[in-house]
Amino acid sequence: MNKAEFITAAGFAVSLLLHMTQAEACPASCDCKSLGDTKGLQVDCSSRKLTAVPALPGDTKRLYLQNNSLTWVPPGALDSLHSLEELKTSDNPWNCDCHILYLKLWLEDISAPALAKAICATPAPVRMKPLRQLTGNELGSCKRLLPIKCLEFFWRDLILIAGAIITLILVAWALKSSKKLVCQLNLCRPAPRAACCH
Repeated sequence: MNKAEFITAAGFAVSLLLHMTQAEACPASCDCKSLGDTKGLQVDCSSRKLTAVPALPGDTKRLYLQNNSLTWVPPGALDSLHSLEELKTSDNPWNCDCHILYLKLWLEDISAPALAKAICATPAPVRMKPLRQLTGNELGSCKRLLPIKCLEFFWRDLILIAGAIITLILVAWALKSSKKLVCQLNLCRPAPRAACCH
């Protein structure tokens, strides 16, 4: 086998391996199509009656999730899609409570067109309202979604910061008082006394 044949065979093997890796990364419930060499994938999960977003390949450029039964997206589920260029999420029965906050914030950063087409199905007060129009009042009190340990760390850190500030104030006061005490005990030399005691 000469050098040219070896390079051709190696290129074919790498291409085949890349294609197999992409095919393995495609969710079973979706159809994946290559968009060409190093251009990424089109992942079509539309109209599959999905109730959850499947694990998606990191090189997804186009993602179609429309016309499913998705009600929310777990936090972090879409964070690996760094090269996403097109997203469709319409015609899903989005449940617009605190659990939708991740999707709303993610879409605000990544895909304004998809955010505009996402419509709330529940709860009743926000039914048929676009997700992008939801306010904090409509989402309710979402702080309850924070893990308890996060809140404990917040209070611990707040107490530590307050303690540090109080300590700095006391040290500054002690230094000022000690300077006055030194001047009052006449430990300063007579010549620089005026400078010392001011």
